Amino acid sequence: MAIISRMAVVLGASGLVGGFCLRILVDDTDTSRVLTFGRRELPLLTRAKVTQRVAELGSLTAEDFQGVQDVYCALGTTIRKAGSQEAFRRVDLEMPLRAAQEALKAGAEQFIVVSSVGADAESKNFYLRTKGEMERELARLPFKAIHILRPSLLIGKRAEFRLGEAIAMKIAPALDLLTLGSLRKYHSMRAEMAGRAMVAAAKQNKNGTNIYEYQGIVNLAS
Repeated sequence: MAIISRMAVVLGASGLVGGFCLRILVDDTDTSRVLTFGRRELPLLTRAKVTQRVAELGSLTAEDFQGVQDVYCALGTTIRKAGSQEAFRRVDLEMPLRAAQEALKAGAEQFIVVSSVGADAESKNFYLRTKGEMERELARLPFKAIHILRPSLLIGKRAEFRLGEAIAMKIAPALDLLTLGSLRKYHSMRAEMAGRAMVAAAKQNKNGTNIYEYQGIVNLAS
């Protein structure tokens, strides 16, 4: 069943996956309007369908989400860029959760978010634990549907240089040959695929919390 005349918000539209998600929504005939929030306007987003609002993501309120059905969240950083674990948690946990809570108050129906393969609220790894905590807290919110994507390494050109990812992308083709069976979820993918899968997930008319790892994301994007 197609979802007609939806209004969407994209959080993290200036990032790699969020940027692809936004481009797909702009061309999506089922989405009538797209809002983005950020510290600055993005000069390339001049399409009439897109409304950009300059705002601190940590201070969004229900008023900012009025009329929105679908919230797409691709917020994410690195501990190195954030400067500390506390700052990292603000971006990868607190901001998505705050946005989800406020969007829910405004009547949003779906929250679609990019997490990480291996996310686990009980993990000893700080990064994976933070992602797992985000998933756990989002799943407690009474949205009609929550869609959680858990990609592994995302291939694409980011605005900022990340040494670790640059190295990983160089060796990804070799490592991908080893991702068989239960290891398949660690297979790398193009960021565009994740962005396309976010939009496809929202069109399924599913309820509850839905989690997609590598093959699930590929199936959505195809």
